[in-house]
Amino acid sequence: MLTETLTLIVPASLRQELDSASQEFFVEVLERGLYYMRIERVLERYARGGMSFGAAAHQAGVSQSELARFAYAQGLEPPFGAETLAEELA
Repeated sequence: MLTETLTLIVPASLRQELDSASQEFFVEVLERGLYYMRIERVLERYARGGMSFGAAAHQAGVSQSELARFAYAQGLEPPFGAETLAEELA
């Protein structure tokens, strides 16, 4: 895996909390944060009618059934088609 150095400016309170964190911890935080941000963004766009549910799942890099779980948690009613049904039954 290629790596790069990243420098961030953070509030002092956050810096104090992260003082003892390992590099692996930071990488995991970034990966998880980016994952959830991608899902949040595509669901916002889907809710505005800017893309289909399938396109939203594809852009987020998740299955439609996985995206549906996030949609339900946000009070959205995703379509329930053959693909989602097949994924749920698999």
